[in-house]
Parts: sequence; C-alpha cells; structure tokens
Amino acid sequence: MKKLGVDRIISLSAVGSMREEIEPGHIVIPDQFYDLTKHRKSTFFGEGVVAHVGFADPVCHDLFGVLADAGGKSGATVHKGGTYICMEGPQFSTRAESRIYRKWGVDVIGMTNATEAKLAREAEICYATLALSTDYDCWHESEEDVTVEAVIAVLMKNIETAKKIIKEAVAMMPAKRGCRCSEALKNAIMTKAELIPEKTKKDLDLIIGKYIKT
Repeated sequence: MKKLGVDRIISLSAVGSMREEIEPGHIVIPDQFYDLTKHRKSTFFGEGVVAHVGFADPVCHDLFGVLADAGGKSGATVHKGGTYICMEGPQFSTRAESRIYRKWGVDVIGMTNATEAKLAREAEICYATLALSTDYDCWHESEEDVTVEAVIAVLMKNIETAKKIIKEAVAMMPAKRGCRCSEALKNAIMTKAELIPEKTKKDLDLIIGKYIKT
C-alpha cells in the first residue's frame, strides 16, 4: 500500500460484541486497541534500527471523524468510540476468556486490527476501523455460542451498510491530510543514521527514506 501511494486505510472487520447494547448487526468505530497477540510481526523495525512511534491514540483522529459522520448518514446503528481487544486466534475465545475481557471493559473483540494499526502508524498511513458486530462472542448466556456460520450470516447483512458508509466517507475526505499520522516517524527513529546497516536502510527506504538517506 505504501508503494501504491496509499495514505489512508479504512479497515473493515468482523468482531464479536462484548456489550449488551452492541447488538449483532451494529457497527462500532473503535478509537482504542488492546493487543493480546504474541506471535505476529507488528513492526517494520529491527535489524539494526530502532524506532518508537507514538501510539497512545492508535486511530487517526481525522479519519475517525469522517467515518463517524459518514456512519450517521448511513442509517445504521453506529457506536462511536470504544476499545477493540485483539486476540491471537484463529480459535474463538474460551468462555472464561470472554468473561474476563468483559470485566476489563472492552467493547468488541477481533483478531486483526491492532497489528494493522501498529504497522500503519509506522508507515505514516492514517488508519481507522469499521467494526461490524456479528455475534456476542461466547459470554452471553441467552445467545448461542459463536460459530462461523452465524458470523458469516450477519456479516453478509452488514456488507451493504459498510459499503454505504465507505462511499459517504470517501466523498467527505479532505484532499490533504492535516493529522499527525503523516509525520509519525519524525523524531521517532532512535538509531543514528551512520549506525544503521546499509541493507536495512535500503530495505526500509520506503518507510524511513525521507528521514534517513541511503
């Protein structure tokens, strides 16, 4: 995406709801992530270069606002803000895990978005999520446990709504970015340029090239 010149990513994600009021079929626009993944590559850095980007607010504020406004025009039930807990997967949660996550106060659960958000920030790409609620995970006592079939059935109903929101959002998107995402790496690279291996400089030129010359 960086090679193609992409500077904004709207992620579509099927999620489980961790709150009664977020019903299957509703849409959530999270503004926080809690990452429980353990085995994924979630940074471009290493191999002789260290960088620490700011990630306190992991979602682009401007892109979040556009999606929130577009969601309001779609006629869908949209929840603005909330915490997305990102689990490793590919298995669904145990009932004990699901109940613990609920006690932590998270809003939705999924398997992909925290890693995406981290990589997008390092690549200085704006990132936000349309989280499509498909089920109540397995914490809800009066609902059936989550299954692939149930997820797909609700997800298919959500797709048309998501398309409407994206269409509205694209039309509302400003031509130029005014957020901090575009300079996320400024002052974040800790390693002095002369100490970074030439191969690493070359491999990461697309990401760090405007700050570290090869």
